[in-house]
Amino acid sequence: MKKKVFIIGSGFSSLSAACYLSKNNYDVSVYEKNKTLGGRATQFKAKGFTFDMGPSWYWMPDVFERFFNDFGKTRSDFYTIKKLDPGYRVVFDKKNQIQIGDDLDKIAFEFEKIEKGSGKKLKNFIKKAKNNYELAVNNMLYKMPGKSILELINIDTIFKVNLFFKNIKNDVEKTFKDDRLRSILQFPVLFLGAKPSNTPAFYNFMNYADFGLGTWQPKNGFYDVVRAMVEIGKNNGVKFHTNCDVQKIKVVNSEIDGIVINGEYKKCDILISGADYQHTESLLEKKYRQYSIKYWRNRTWSPSSLLFYIGLNTKLKNLDHHNLFFDTDFNKHADEIYTNPKWPTDPLFYLNITSKTNSHTAPKGHENCFILIPLATDLEDTDSLRDKYFKIILDRLKNLSDNDIEKNIIYKKSYCVNDFKKDYNSYGGNAYGLANTLMQTAFLRPKLQSKKVKKLYFSGQLTVPGPGVPPAIVSGKLVSDIILKNERAI
Repeated sequence: MKKKVFIIGSGFSSLSAACYLSKNNYDVSVYEKNKTLGGRATQFKAKGFTFDMGPSWYWMPDVFERFFNDFGKTRSDFYTIKKLDPGYRVVFDKKNQIQIGDDLDKIAFEFEKIEKGSGKKLKNFIKKAKNNYELAVNNMLYKMPGKSILELINIDTIFKVNLFFKNIKNDVEKTFKDDRLRSILQFPVLFLGAKPSNTPAFYNFMNYADFGLGTWQPKNGFYDVVRAMVEIGKNNGVKFHTNCDVQKIKVVNSEIDGIVINGEYKKCDILISGADYQHTESLLEKKYRQYSIKYWRNRTWSPSSLLFYIGLNTKLKNLDHHNLFFDTDFNKHADEIYTNPKWPTDPLFYLNITSKTNSHTAPKGHENCFILIPLATDLEDTDSLRDKYFKIILDRLKNLSDNDIEKNIIYKKSYCVNDFKKDYNSYGGNAYGLANTLMQTAFLRPKLQSKKVKKLYFSGQLTVPGPGVPPAIVSGKLVSDIILKNERAI
């Protein structure tokens, strides 16, 4: 008889674990709190516009390809992707903007125009980043379930140990002198959820993910990935359930017995939670919780976000698919997220215009876009604050790109701290999980396997490897590997 596995949540780590375990003959059921699958990567439609609510940067395509290969498939069996050129635009002021091209030569050319000698320096920098990427992603990532410091030690990392004690900010600033170039090279670590000054220099492999592998876009948005993973799961017998609120986890003799869903008790042999780690433990009796409220309060969290989903009845000019507005102080905004949490004085922001690449995501002659402002977690969240910052962004857009869009808005939806808490039970309303600081790396992150409850496991952005879609997919594989090993040992 097949062992019954329940998985809480349907984000990427949950979908990944469901696929791997069902492939290995487990009876898998996924229970999603919300009405659609995909967790933060859900998609919605309104007034002819299609919006991806969460992830929008398709980086590290090799990780996606490796996942599909594990099931005898390729990514192209499910969806198409296009490499963006430019990958993105960085706006420093109206006449001072940089487009990041689709290969390193183009990018080095742009760097050289700004700082003499920086083109060659960039190529050397990315060569080192590529070496770190091949070590971290192709070699270590899939072999690091976060159990021991020994996972970090091999012949290659011994010679790179200094990179774990240096930080990305210093690493970049010792090589490049122009503040604009420094900002561009420090931007990718925002995906890791921490200040560049608190992120180990080893993580410069994200610069290779950016400049080396490039920025891609699925034809129908990020939800193409969700659909593909759900299809693989269903083909292997996974049962998906939506509108299922898990209210309690029952433990008998220190072993998982089942869960209460919408008031109904269901028994299982193994439980994985891809939902918020702290919230999941709150569903257990206190004696079975591994981490205290004090523990969670003292973690370094990735940002929350203020998001606006906007439909326009006009086309936008002087902008690309991905646009980073760095016309204010990068370090000050970072301090107001991590060091002195507050609503930002002069926020950096990101503008995504999906319809620039995929015209079918908006009606003809219209534009589909969303705006993201990174924020500290657990801030006060009110309609008046959201409106205030929306006005700030509209004014900046008008001044920096000559797009006066206020009169052209025919659809608008905002999403912020309170929504992350309500929809995802997200601790502090965080958007990306725990930051990858030195003291929250690998074996120092919350564990994939409960130390107090047998057959209870966790996956996702609060455990290993960390924030981001590719790491979440790997997290699902890591936890399934642990389960397969443990069950064989019984």
